Amino acid sequence: MGTYKKRDESPAKLMEPSAGERRRWPRETQPQNEVSPPPPPVLKPLSFSTLDLAPQFQFAAWQAQMAPLVEVKLPDGKSPNDGFPAEHTAWNLGSMLIVQQRTPPHRYARSAAMLRSSSIDHWYVALPRTGRAWTEVDGRVTESHPGKLEIRSLGRPFSGRTTESEGLFVYLPRDLFAEVAATLDARNNSTLSGNFANLLVDYVDGIEARLRSLTAEDLTRIVHATRSMIIACLAPPAEHDAAAEQLAGIALMERARRYVQHNLGAADLTPDSMCRALGVSRTRLYQLFEPSGGVLHYIQSRRLFAAHVALSDPADGRRIVDIAEATGFSSAANFSRAFSKEFGYSPREARNIVVFPRPAHPVSFAENEKTSSFEGWLKTLGS
Repeated sequence: MGTYKKRDESPAKLMEPSAGERRRWPRETQPQNEVSPPPPPVLKPLSFSTLDLAPQFQFAAWQAQMAPLVEVKLPDGKSPNDGFPAEHTAWNLGSMLIVQQRTPPHRYARSAAMLRSSSIDHWYVALPRTGRAWTEVDGRVTESHPGKLEIRSLGRPFSGRTTESEGLFVYLPRDLFAEVAATLDARNNSTLSGNFANLLVDYVDGIEARLRSLTAEDLTRIVHATRSMIIACLAPPAEHDAAAEQLAGIALMERARRYVQHNLGAADLTPDSMCRALGVSRTRLYQLFEPSGGVLHYIQSRRLFAAHVALSDPADGRRIVDIAEATGFSSAANFSRAFSKEFGYSPREARNIVVFPRPAHPVSFAENEKTSSFEGWLKTLGS
């Protein structure tokens, strides 16, 4: 059995990749007239809230917001005049919607009559954070609460009720699961638990924390990974070992990326500190970041990316040296040299570069107008 050779990853080397990394990842100096800024964050949330409305109008507004999915009713003894403070924030990843939602107690139903007039038949996974819900499909009731995951089809009638609650909902088009349709249909309106469900929760939590910083290049991989993890949660026991290893690697990498992002300005962001925080060996950490060019290469790339975003933001008036320090560089000279090598131009020149946001997937102006609502996003999901 071969041995894994450790690299010199001491803190003193943090600002520069090792010689081995430079050999494996050669860089070509870009001509000054062909600059390539890092890809900008691409997602913009679609937010809806009843909080700014007069209490007597809040419930009707929420009913209209949720009309594409379910019919909403108040609990017994409640009146629209009592108010209905609710919030709904949606993120469109192209072939997946992520919705952050907070509501008072209510009843909900997706009836057979509604299905006949609706083209929406997606699957959704619910991750409750607070509260409880009871949902009935074909006479079978599923109870959900924090720590459990629900999977449900919008192509089948259901009804239920919920207490005051907060949660995350992930919507995915049915076509994304065409080859495992029978497996999902058999598990409709079920709860997912155990190690696989915990890995999925960790992964989606990580995605939620990074929604505002995701680039267009991230979206397809995230959708694919989420789909794979959902399928693994439903896989028969014979396939669990292989799936568990793959999912554990995905979840660990996501935890590692979150740790780096949250600690970019920390002087002690090193492989050793990451090993302690993640509870892994140095060998495992190096293996994890090998496809990214090594741990130090990844840390420095993320620091330079964060610095570039700050420098190209007209609203950020900080001095270049202050931005360098805030993103973990202790030396202005090292920062300037690393920045110029990464992007082909200096930090000062980056001040004059305008970075235009790009859509998550190509859409025409007419399509953009059509999908500028939650209902529009649902109808075009995955198309």
